[in-house]
Amino acid sequence: MKLPALLAALAMGLALTAPAEAACYADYKAKQDRPLRLHYGVAEVPDNACNRGSASQVLAQRLDRAGWTLLNVLSTFGPEGLEERKASAGEYFLRY
Repeated sequence: MKLPALLAALAMGLALTAPAEAACYADYKAKQDRPLRLHYGVAEVPDNACNRGSASQVLAQRLDRAGWTLLNVLSTFGPEGLEERKASAGEYFLRY
């Protein structure tokens, strides 16, 4: 087998064995104290955290680093739910 054909076959094999990545997002509510501030946001979460419990763990850590406390994760969803939440999330759309 010639080198270009071998490389093409190798590349195709790698492409077929790579896992398909489906985007997962969560919408949430968070707060800061002194003074009290609240926000609604949308964040991308890993595929293995695409449920409310796991997304809560991921987002609580991210938000804590920025001085926010996660109140709750409202839902998890795919890319089809992004556009309808964008205006409501405002500056917190995909920020964390």
